Parts: sequence; C-alpha cells; structure tokens
Amino acid sequence: MEHRLDWALAACARILRPLVRLALAMGVKHPHLEALLRDLLIEEAQRTWRAQGVTKPNLSQISVTTGLNRKVVTAKVRATVDPLPHTELSAAAKTFTLWLQMTTDDDSLRRLPVVTEGDGPSFERVARLASRGNVHHRTILDELVRLQMVAESDGSAELTADGFVPVEDLQSMLAFLGDNGRDHLLAAVSNTLGEQPRMLERAVYARGLTLADCTAIERLVRERWAGLHHELAREMTEAVDRVPPEATAKARIRVGIYTYYEDEEGAPAPGAPQHNESPR
Repeated sequence: MEHRLDWALAACARILRPLVRLALAMGVKHPHLEALLRDLLIEEAQRTWRAQGVTKPNLSQISVTTGLNRKVVTAKVRATVDPLPHTELSAAAKTFTLWLQMTTDDDSLRRLPVVTEGDGPSFERVARLASRGNVHHRTILDELVRLQMVAESDGSAELTADGFVPVEDLQSMLAFLGDNGRDHLLAAVSNTLGEQPRMLERAVYARGLTLADCTAIERLVRERWAGLHHELAREMTEAVDRVPPEATAKARIRVGIYTYYEDEEGAPAPGAPQHNESPR
C-alpha cells in the first residue's frame, strides 16, 4: 500500500478545504489552526492507545504516533476547551422538536397559550416535558423568541419556523455545523476503517444539471425529509421514555441529511446520476 499516505492526505484535503474556508471567513489564522491540529493529534493519539488497553500512554508512545517531539507533547497539559454548546443538550431544541412533532397531528397546536390553568396544551407543559422539568419554560421561550423561531403575543406562543436552524445565532449555527459535520464524518471514517457495525452513510450525486434543476431536487428532498424528521423524532422520544429511571443508558444517535449544489465552471459533460454507498 505504497500510495496509502497519498490517498489519506487527498481525502483529508477534500474534507479540510471547506473548514479552511470557514476558518478564513471567521478570521482564523495559521497559528490558531496549527495549535488546534497539534492538540487534536495528541488527544486522538491518547484515545487510540487507550483503545488498545494502555490506560495512560507515555510521552514516547504519543510522540511516535503523532510525529510531534516530546517537548511539544509535554506542553499539552490540559484538554482542549470547547466554547460551543452541545446541540443535543439544548432544552430549546428539544422543546421546539417536540412542539413541531405535535403539530403533525394537529396544526392548530402551532399556537399555544404560554400557560393555562386547565388541562389543555400549553407551551409551559411542552417545555416541561421536553426538558424533563430541568429548565424553566420562561427561559426556553425567551431563547426561542430570541432565535426568531417562536413569536409571543397576548399570552400565546406561536411557531414561526419549520426546523430548528438558529440562523440568527452564530454560536449556535457553528455548534450545529460542528456536531452534524463531526458525526457525519465519524460514520464515514468508521466505515472506511472497517469498524463494526457498519454505519448508514450514503449519497447520490449528478453533474450537468441547471441550477433550476438543482433547486427543484433540493425542494423535493426538503419535502421528503419533513415527514421522515417527524417520524424519527417520535421514535427517538419514545425510545428515551422507555428507558427505566434506574437504568444507565448512555448511547446516542444522530440522523442527518444534506444537499449541496453549485454552478461549477469547467465541469465535466452531463452524466447519469451516480451513488456512493457504505454498507450498514
């Protein structure tokens, strides 16, 4: 496998190019990326050695694995600090998803009283159920209003978005980019390295289309995803609810979908759609 290193570097270049584009747009410079890459190399080397049964890998082992000298490894004394929120822990996201799921059966539920004295539905009850009572409903409502996903007036709250995409909050958008991109790539890397079980990681693509064709196809994907999204959210909610309070359940799952299109200059001649699949 004399070309293995070249193949791996080429794959890394394809993956890193959009990340470099993001970094430059955000004002990130080479020293920042260099320090980040160094820290991640050391952390992943430690994880690799621990997976092989080495509880506490020494400096030499990490140095050999990463190619970094012992002085650089020694300087890495603490874990990388992550200032972004974890999207799966957001009470606002959980409340929004549950509320949106409820509207699939009854669209009138898009508008709810913030609180109610009777037995009818209210935002307070949805928020309490979604957050398991750990976050006050007022805090969650204020966050959803800030993100422009919910409007509040006359004691009522109303959904104004059809998906939890916090475009008005750069920190949250970067958190979703990081979490979604990480798990998509973890599935692909796991399959490439032959790990078990095989993850579902597939795509279909074509060249030689007009931009109008691309937008029409994306519209179709959005429509199909809306139904699947609600089905998955319901199944995940029921799965979490089935876990007994005394049980220890730490597994996690993320299911995603994406489309990307652009008008490429000098693109190859039109061809039939192709697909790229990794077995489950």
